[in-house]
Amino acid sequence: MGETGTVHSINTSGGGVPKLPRREASITADGLSGDRQRERRYHGGPMRAVSLYSLERIRALQAEGHPVGVGTMGENVTVAGLDWSRVGPGVRLAIGDVLLEVTEDAPPCKTIAGSFRDGVFTRASQKVHPGWSRFYARVLREGSVRVGDPVALVGVAPEGASS
Repeated sequence: MGETGTVHSINTSGGGVPKLPRREASITADGLSGDRQRERRYHGGPMRAVSLYSLERIRALQAEGHPVGVGTMGENVTVAGLDWSRVGPGVRLAIGDVLLEVTEDAPPCKTIAGSFRDGVFTRASQKVHPGWSRFYARVLREGSVRVGDPVALVGVAPEGASS
């Protein structure tokens, strides 16, 4: 694993989880086409337009006995092969035609409790288990993404650029 990976899955829903797979999606500053969030106070909006997670983290959680699957944690894009420990606020990712900037970790909540053994969703908390969180990103360049597209870590935002 390194600075490049691929789009394993693109996931959307009419609200809530699981988000279901699709082959491609347009991404705008508002998020993925066809995707909705139930609780807009905590999800969505320009600074949380896209939710990202790691296929390798999902597989590791499954190995721990958690019933998590692709899309069950509400991620829009499941990335394979990217060193997830390198992803965090300010990191910029090129995905297909799209350029994203990670803005913050996505704190877990009871909505995704079904993805975890005994409902212990804090297993995906950045504060409790650093490096195991999903991340939100804002869209710097709109475009389309497809399953199989390359994902590349292309730099870090200049100081203060994410505000």
